[in-house]
Amino acid sequence: MSVTILIPTALRAFVDRKSEVEAEGSTVGEALANLTAQYPDLKRQIYENDTALRGFVNVFVDGTNIKKLNGLNTPLAAGATVMIVPAIAGGC
Repeated sequence: MSVTILIPTALRAFVDRKSEVEAEGSTVGEALANLTAQYPDLKRQIYENDTALRGFVNVFVDGTNIKKLNGLNTPLAAGATVMIVPAIAGGC
């Protein structure tokens, strides 16, 4: 099933500057695997290794952090919105 993945500004350079991308998948993990298959340079930006997201990367499905759901095994409904949110650090 098709879902929309929202891409933050910091990662758009790895997806042809797109703000959102359509991907197929019945779980978050499948959708992100499909996304990184389309845009291989994105994979090292969001994954620690082939199976775990980097610690500073949060993923939300329809507004809920997948850490509060089933992680990468969180099921997706057709038309769901997945948002990748990398943590931002800095300041004084």
